[in-house]
Amino acid sequence: MKTINDVFQSFRHELDELYNSNETEALTLWVVSEIMEISKASTKAFPEKELTVLQQELLSSMLMELKTGKPLQYILGYTEFYGLRFVVNTSTLIPRPETEELVEWALNSWQVAVGSKKWAVGSGQSSHGILDIGTGSGCIAISLKKHLPLAKVMAMDISPEALQVAKTNAQLNEVEIDFVEADILTHQSPITNHCSLIISNPPYVTPADKQQMHVNVVDFEPHTALFVPQDDPLLFYRAIAAYAINNLIPGGLLFLEINESYGNETVELLNDSGFKGIELRKDMSGRDRMIKAVL
Repeated sequence: MKTINDVFQSFRHELDELYNSNETEALTLWVVSEIMEISKASTKAFPEKELTVLQQELLSSMLMELKTGKPLQYILGYTEFYGLRFVVNTSTLIPRPETEELVEWALNSWQVAVGSKKWAVGSGQSSHGILDIGTGSGCIAISLKKHLPLAKVMAMDISPEALQVAKTNAQLNEVEIDFVEADILTHQSPITNHCSLIISNPPYVTPADKQQMHVNVVDFEPHTALFVPQDDPLLFYRAIAAYAINNLIPGGLLFLEINESYGNETVELLNDSGFKGIELRKDMSGRDRMIKAVL
């Protein structure tokens, strides 16, 4: 019978052309703990534990899919984000750790603004809305709603397939979100007249960036949620800024995940649009990846 240690050796050998050693280790740990229904800590602590025939068959099947470059999250059909579980498929991007950092920043800033009565929130968090533009799996909107249960949270996306996934995730995580099918590039009518916070992780990958990306992103994740023209990399940021100017309350907050190569240009765009208090922040890897601005 194969042991956990045998599986790690097999995965390292089969996936060495696709992933570096740390990535392969993390993938294997996740897969084994999932299939064997044991914790990752137990997986590492008992490498000589044997697998059943069924477990071996399942691992072999998953390995075959991983060798095509298909992301493990799509194979499993779920991922974890900000302590919550989310269904994902090829209609949605796979949520990334840096987006968790954006959510954390937005939550902290919201709570500071409400606590300081900056918005004169009268009856509480529900007085003003939160809007997530380009919601995809719904991970941002749902995470915010889970931690701000009294806030009215809305989410828009151009993709009906993505919105269906997002609605499933809202039910899974037991939150109520108002979902709207709309294209921010053409939709400038107000969804709400009382937005105190707008947040977005829009498409920002250029064709030049694409050359440096892993096959599991380029070949499997939805291109409409990823790519922008090389000659107009700030296309979505202009549209979001214009929408936010017309729909945020005075003192309202705008949070954006950005392309690290265009941090200064995005700051300049927001400044020219009339925002103030603009802050460019690095992610955990030290890259310019998120911006906060105040109307």
